[in-house]
Amino acid sequence: MTETNNTLTILVAIVLVLAGINLFATMNLSSKIDDIAIAPSGAQPTAPVAPAAKVEGASIDDDPMLGNKNAKVTIIEFSDFECPFCAKFYSETMGQIKTEYIDTGKVKLVYRDFPLSFHANAQKAAEASECADDQKKFWEMHDLLFEKGVVGGVTTFKQYAVDLGLDTDKFNKCLDSGEKATEVQNDMKDGQSYGISGTPGFLVNGVRIVGAQPFSAFKAVIDAELAK
Repeated sequence: MTETNNTLTILVAIVLVLAGINLFATMNLSSKIDDIAIAPSGAQPTAPVAPAAKVEGASIDDDPMLGNKNAKVTIIEFSDFECPFCAKFYSETMGQIKTEYIDTGKVKLVYRDFPLSFHANAQKAAEASECADDQKKFWEMHDLLFEKGVVGGVTTFKQYAVDLGLDTDKFNKCLDSGEKATEVQNDMKDGQSYGISGTPGFLVNGVRIVGAQPFSAFKAVIDAELAK
């Protein structure tokens, strides 16, 4: 009887050990799956990305510029009006850069289009901003697109043109004809040639900054360039 009890005790102990090993393995696997699940695709890095060498000779094309054209530092922004990270840069960081550097003549900001293919309204939003630029209202359209959004697509953009007091016949013809589509795509091709792969992407005198970074990240690069 005693021998039987000992055997049962040993079997129970083995079962418990195996159960414990299985539980540990399951929890470990679950943890790894959770790590993958909570790391979103295209997550923004937390610091400027400076390549081994600057991007030299990046073109500003004939795109909209904010600030003194002779400013020592040039920021080229590649952006998408439907991108939430781009909207974050606009709402949280751009204003600080404008106040400290653009309005004081130290920096100029050039906006170039980089509409991502999986954003349904991004291409036409970019075209709408270019059409508004023909009537000297790019920055006003830029602000509306980020502040009010792109839901509704072309219909919404035409209403923005009304709100801005544009010549709507010219604007609507421009937008409907797609005459700015090539301009938008050329911006994107340039960006890709400079190593831009997502939005927002920036070149600060050729130093690449990736994502909706805080003002401090831009300040560090701008100040370093101004000190040269």
